[in-house]
This record gives sequence, structure tokens and C-alpha cells, in this order.
Amino acid sequence: MEALLPVLQSHPGTSVLVCSLLFRVAHRLLQRLPVPKVVKQDDFRSWKWRNLSVSLVHSLLTGTWALTCVVIWPETLRNIHSHYTPLSYLLICVSSGYFVQDAGDIILSGHARGSWEFLLHHALVIWCFVYTLYTQLYVAGAVIALFVEVNSVTLHLRLMLKLAEAQSSSMYQINRLLNLFTYIAFRLSAQFYLTWYLIKNYSWLDHGNYFLMTMMAMNLMILIYFYRLLRADFFPRKRSYVGQNGTQNNNSKKFLSD
Repeated sequence: MEALLPVLQSHPGTSVLVCSLLFRVAHRLLQRLPVPKVVKQDDFRSWKWRNLSVSLVHSLLTGTWALTCVVIWPETLRNIHSHYTPLSYLLICVSSGYFVQDAGDIILSGHARGSWEFLLHHALVIWCFVYTLYTQLYVAGAVIALFVEVNSVTLHLRLMLKLAEAQSSSMYQINRLLNLFTYIAFRLSAQFYLTWYLIKNYSWLDHGNYFLMTMMAMNLMILIYFYRLLRADFFPRKRSYVGQNGTQNNNSKKFLSD
């Protein structure tokens, strides 16, 4: 790993593109796995299922990886500005590659307009991560930011269960509770910890104003999504999605964004 670090640092852009291609290969391989019948019958659901499958792999990988980095090197939590290890630097390369791949998948598949929130999120993440790769600064901060991927595992599972029309299953009910817990414990806490660090050390941090503005934008997004999540899973409003045959109208894409 020590020998790999100079290669990554001398060619960060190439490293990100290579990781992006690896996630694209994973995208193709995951298409071979069985898919629920209801998902196969709809083009949007089929694309969304494939997209979420890759996202789930990324979340399982990087969420575990980020936690491991902090457990092995506790200084990651204290020295957000300049601490990093070869393993944490590689983690940011890998995760950057995923976000580039996912943004490309959304745009090239023709779903950019309906997924603009994800594209905005990805753009903010990519610029921060690429900055860290080129400057070797804030790598520890990027690792902490990837704590959110622990929550993303349950978020992606939630959407996949909705795609499969399994909202009434026990798995969905268990997952919604786990999702609430991980949202608070890993997503909100990580974001607010980073925000607190930036505000506290704002006077001497490199490009602190850009990172603080980015963090505030991200905080607003996750709070809005948290409200939508609570409303959809714990305080649902009565909706009329019943079609002529007395069944739920699942052609609507709106339920997937809640």
C-alpha cells in the first residue's frame, strides 16, 4: 500500500477514472443477478434497480472502509485538515470514481432532469474529493464524510424494496427503523461534526470558505431529505394512487423520491 500511494498522488485524475471504470464493470456484472418481476416490467424501475445495486455495493464497501480507517487511526477524527494514510487516500480515490460513474449513468441514461438533486449532491462531493486528492488536504474530513455511506446502505435498500413493491413486508419495516437510526447516528452526526470543525477552525483552514459553503448546502439537502423521509415512513399522508383496477398506480415515480 505504501508503494501505491506515490502512484495515486502523482496521477489522482487517472486514478479516479480507473476506479470509475471499475464501478462501471460492477454495473454490468450486477445486471446478471435476478430482478423482481415487477421491476422488469417497467423501464424506469429496471434502470433504477441497476443504479441502486451499484450504489449499494459502493455504500457497503466505503462505509465499512471509512469506519475501519477511524478505528485503526483515531487521529482521523482530530486532525481533519492534514492527517491521512495510504488506505484513506485510496478510499477517496475509489469513492470519487463511484460518484463520477453514477453521475455519468444518470446523465447518459436520460434521467438527469428527474435526478437533479442527486447530480447536485454528486457535483458537490466530487469537487471536494478531487480537491483533497490533488492537495492531500482534508483527506481525513472526506473519510468522516463517508460515514454517511453506512446510512446509505439502508437508504438504498429502502428504495429497492419500494421498487419491488415490498413496503408491507417485515424487511421494509425493520429497515425503516434501521434507516432512521443510521440517518441520525452516521449521516447527521458526521455532517454536523464536520460543520462544527470548519466553523471552529475557519480562520486558518485552507479554502475554508468554500468548504463551509459546500457543507451548508449539503446540510440543507440532508435536512430536507430527512423531513421527507420521516413524512413518508412515519407520518404518511393519505394519497390516492388507486387506478381503475383498484390497485396502486405504480407508474408514478414520485413515491421513489420520498
